[in-house]
Amino acid sequence: MVVATEAQNNRVLAKVETLIDKGEKLTAEEQALLRLMTHLVQDFEDRNYQLNASTPRCILLELMEARAVKPSELWGVLGSKGTTSEVIGGKRGISKAQARALAQFFNVSPELFI
Repeated sequence: MVVATEAQNNRVLAKVETLIDKGEKLTAEEQALLRLMTHLVQDFEDRNYQLNASTPRCILLELMEARAVKPSELWGVLGSKGTTSEVIGGKRGISKAQARALAQFFNVSPELFI
């Protein structure tokens, strides 16, 4: 499946948020589905919205995938489950304080998230 329209992207984002809301209760299949849908959304947004090669959100998603970090592991880092969902879903940017916290969590430079 490829996300080709804004409407499709919004439907996939809604499903991503539903899965993120399940937190630690995700089955292995749901975790795999969440990763797949996150990639579909990211691919759509890369093609349609991003002017630069890397955004703080894309870097976060890449680090999460590379290190097998679940969204629930970022609840404390980003402040809450809801904030984590909004940042991952692209509805909220990463603040400077969150950038510092993410940098410490992933052991990278805070500038990656700013």
